[in-house]
This record gives sequence, C-alpha cells and structure tokens, in this order.
Amino acid sequence: MVVAKDLYVETRNLPKDECYGLSSQLRRSAVSVPANIAEGYGRNNRGEYIHFLGIAKGSINELETLLVITECVYPEVKVKIAREATVQIRKMLTRMILSLKGNG
Repeated sequence: MVVAKDLYVETRNLPKDECYGLSSQLRRSAVSVPANIAEGYGRNNRGEYIHFLGIAKGSINELETLLVITECVYPEVKVKIAREATVQIRKMLTRMILSLKGNG
C-alpha cells in the first residue's frame, strides 16, 4: 500500500497529457496489488487466496514494466524506489504462494 500511495504522489509529476495514459495505468496496477491480496484473503478459502495472490503477482510485474517505461520516457519522475520495491514485493508474493501450497 505504501508503493501505491507513493505512486499517487509521484505521478502528479507526469505531464498532464499522461493523465489517462501512463499515470492512470501506474496507479491502477499499484492499487491492484494490495486490493487482490485483501480480496483473496477475505475469501476464507486457501485455493482462492492463492489465485488472488497470483493476480497480485501479475499486477506487480505489470507495475514494474510501467515503472521501467516511466524511467525511460520521464527520467525526472522519481520512481526508482518504487521499482526496487516491486522486486521485494514479487519475492514476498512468491514465498506466500509457495508456503500456502505447502512448498515453502
């Protein structure tokens, strides 16, 4: 949730013409990660939780890609810390999924 909050602040530094483009996509994918974790957890079913963790993992991969694009196109926008956080979040999601499957 911290990454999502930080990106909401930082995407304000993107050009106004990115309002419905990159800015919107960054925000949606960043919010999607904790939202899917919460939704899966709320299902009270291990299989569904694992499924939603997988969706969150897809969103973190999408977010990382969007952050790389942002760094290339708008180097003045500070997203390096968020991009580094995506690596850690992906690792945590992978460990959670493996643990819930009994492989971790």
